[in-house]
Amino acid sequence: MSLLDVRVPAVLLRIDRNPFHHGTLGAVRSLGRAGVEVHVVADSSASPVRNSRFVCQMHPPPPPAASPAEIAGTLRRVAARIARPAVLIPMDDASAVAVGRLSEELAPSYLLPQQPGALPERVADKAELAAVCASADIPHPVTLIPESPAQAASAAWQLGLPVVAKWSRPWLVPAGTGLRSTVVVRSAQEARELFLRADEAGSRLLLQAFLPSGPDRDWFFHGYADRSGAVRGGGAGRKQRAWPRGAGLTAVGRWTPNPQVQSLAERLTTELGYRGIFDLDFRRCGTTGSYHLLDFNPRPGAQFRLFADSAGLDVVRALHLDLTHRPLPDGSPRPGRSFVVENYAPLSALRPAMAGRELAWYAPDDRAPGRAMWGLWGLHVLRKVREQLGRTAAPARPTEARVVRQAGASPLEEPAEPAELTKPTELTDDEKASRC
Repeated sequence: MSLLDVRVPAVLLRIDRNPFHHGTLGAVRSLGRAGVEVHVVADSSASPVRNSRFVCQMHPPPPPAASPAEIAGTLRRVAARIARPAVLIPMDDASAVAVGRLSEELAPSYLLPQQPGALPERVADKAELAAVCASADIPHPVTLIPESPAQAASAAWQLGLPVVAKWSRPWLVPAGTGLRSTVVVRSAQEARELFLRADEAGSRLLLQAFLPSGPDRDWFFHGYADRSGAVRGGGAGRKQRAWPRGAGLTAVGRWTPNPQVQSLAERLTTELGYRGIFDLDFRRCGTTGSYHLLDFNPRPGAQFRLFADSAGLDVVRALHLDLTHRPLPDGSPRPGRSFVVENYAPLSALRPAMAGRELAWYAPDDRAPGRAMWGLWGLHVLRKVREQLGRTAAPARPTEARVVRQAGASPLEEPAEPAELTKPTELTDDEKASRC
């Protein structure tokens, strides 16, 4: 008998158009292996996820820059096709914020954690997060919010260059503008110029004190806060390699118990009354040794499968079990286990792992997504090489701020256009029907 209630399907929602989002594949496999019918609402034109044998059906996503009404309409159409209540799991910040806003409207068709609908938006907003940390006495980099270009330049000097610049609501940054959710700026003039693009970015500019990266500095905590507020299904992990190097998403991570990080995570979620899946990013200060919270992502982190315990429990399964009123098993942690994203750390994927390892794309029982990923990745790398050669041949442009992404952000400098990627093999109608 399955651990999960297989009568209740799951719907994964992802508004971000990044085809290399391996966290979505992890959720598909985790639930599908337990016998749950999995529906994915995401861009399918170039996604290796659509090739997974554990996907029941792919559904068209909301249009780019969709309004809440358009997102609700998309989810209502999916609910009508499924024709019974389903567990809804947002897989990116934009989805989590939208679902939080629409929670009352979606409740008849979808099972969701019971919490204030504005809370996901509050913690995902970088400006609000700074205030939340101050209120809960959680270490957080000193953050200033300039109100003018002159204040932006002054704040950069006040914090001490270099400084980290963030848009408070990164999910609103439009594609194709050249704007990045997070950058390191090295001059007051760069801070001034970024402030002038706030209208284009769709949210306020924040300037934060820069905490240098280094060995044993970058940590994350994944968990699921159940109906009682207890944190289950996750743990603390150390980022061993990042893409881009130094401050990007986790390319190699290791399950490493850290009582300080766990205590901060549990204290913060309790203080907020948070319910649901969360992914926190921390950086340890080399001077004080304190762990500063950098990001609070109100959804699964891409490497959540790192924390599958001896009972097979992870945050996605914990959510499904809790919302269907099934008991969560008491498994044993598996510290030392590693998670590797092959396209960002191919050599690490080939090395032996004594304590166990999970790969983001390859799985012996679900090989097709890994094959599709490598085909798409080859085309992506080729396109980037051509762009770099074109920039080298073009006249020199003014120096831009160096890109630095936090864990969980999109690894692509620009999401690849579906037209430039080879479309994965189409499934026949019979094959699609057999998955459900």
